[in-house]
Amino acid sequence: MFRKVLIAHRGEIAVRIIRACRELRIATVAVYSTADADCLHVRMADEAICIGPPANRESYLNIPAIITAALITGAQAIHPGYGNLSENPSFAENCEACKIKFIGPPAPVIERMGDKVAAKLAMKAAGVPVIPPETEMAIESEQQAMRLATKLGYPVMIKATAGGGGRGIRVVHNDEDLAASLPVARAEAEAAFGRPGLYLEKLLEEPRHVEVQILADGYGNMVHLGERDCSIQHRHQKLLEESPSPSVNPKLREALCQAALRGARAIGYVGVGTMEFLVDRDNRFYFMEANTRLQVEHPVTEMVTGVDLVAAQLRVAAGEKLGLGQKDIPRYGHAIECRITAQDPDQEFAPCGGKVESYLPPGGPGVRVDSHLYAGYVVPSFYDPLLAKLVVWGRDRREAVARTARALREMELVGIKTTIPFHRRVMANAFFRKGEVTVSFVARRMKV
Repeated sequence: MFRKVLIAHRGEIAVRIIRACRELRIATVAVYSTADADCLHVRMADEAICIGPPANRESYLNIPAIITAALITGAQAIHPGYGNLSENPSFAENCEACKIKFIGPPAPVIERMGDKVAAKLAMKAAGVPVIPPETEMAIESEQQAMRLATKLGYPVMIKATAGGGGRGIRVVHNDEDLAASLPVARAEAEAAFGRPGLYLEKLLEEPRHVEVQILADGYGNMVHLGERDCSIQHRHQKLLEESPSPSVNPKLREALCQAALRGARAIGYVGVGTMEFLVDRDNRFYFMEANTRLQVEHPVTEMVTGVDLVAAQLRVAAGEKLGLGQKDIPRYGHAIECRITAQDPDQEFAPCGGKVESYLPPGGPGVRVDSHLYAGYVVPSFYDPLLAKLVVWGRDRREAVARTARALREMELVGIKTTIPFHRRVMANAFFRKGEVTVSFVARRMKV
């Protein structure tokens, strides 16, 4: 096992990783920007190093600064968290070149699955269903895009080939929309991912977003940990996740999980990862993308299986075997995760910074809160607005919903606008309570 790990991230996920390291008796190094000097992960780590000014590109995306911090402190490995550099193959390569273990899959796997067109082609070759078109996808010109859109039939989606986290997606309904959206989408892709590549995909009507958690070691052992439903979204940004999915029956669950394993094996996956699918109204499912990292919503899977995914990541990266097979993974009860963010749901989820005047997390049976908040903390405006993840477990979905509603009533966060009121409304929504959710749930069923 590693003696010391550097965490190349901030906020709640950095705190989560520090806790897992402490249980494994691993010393931790936090990195931080000047805007994050008072962040909780800096206080909790055994060592902390400032790596730059507030701007993300000058600090948490600064590869030379992060690797230098690891070398200076003698860290044997780097955990990238999620987002930022977690799916950057160049970062993984640089870590290995400096004899620092990157806690994640091999760089070639990250690179292959980071290109959404290459990922879809790889899944098709592995026998995993993909969203049409199955071959020609990359956009080379406006004329080619229009020809492909006509063949698929509008509406279609423009996506960034290097996209992720719901960014860089545009829905177009006709040739005029397509012509106007292409240059804007290219600019957005270049700004967000440093690559202007785009591809076209058929828009599925009223799908559900369902993903499967994968765990694999470097010895050919691989298991799935069931599925999560991530259908409640706003502009392709996830707001709430639950496991198991309320709309997936046992037959569909088995098919989804086996397809996920088949696809992951085909690309030689190692570590913790997620295979994401869209499921249509006829329960046909299609591969959407692979996340070669830890997911924000990993705690719902931990709650229903009892598997510590961060600890598993660390063990696999250190060269250990999984030590468990598919039959060793229980699935019990139901879990729901509410993403508590510094956003105003009444203003199209506009970001809201400011000082946390008071903070009271909820408690009680089945309630877990992953957060870096404390009273007096000033939420910076430079980063992702995620403040906390309220994760609640119940013996069944009915109990999980009731407990989540109760926990949200208890949760107090004064000083800034957050999504707590929005999640309270979700818990009271009749369609949600019945499990009738699709990716258009927020637009159709909620007054946002």
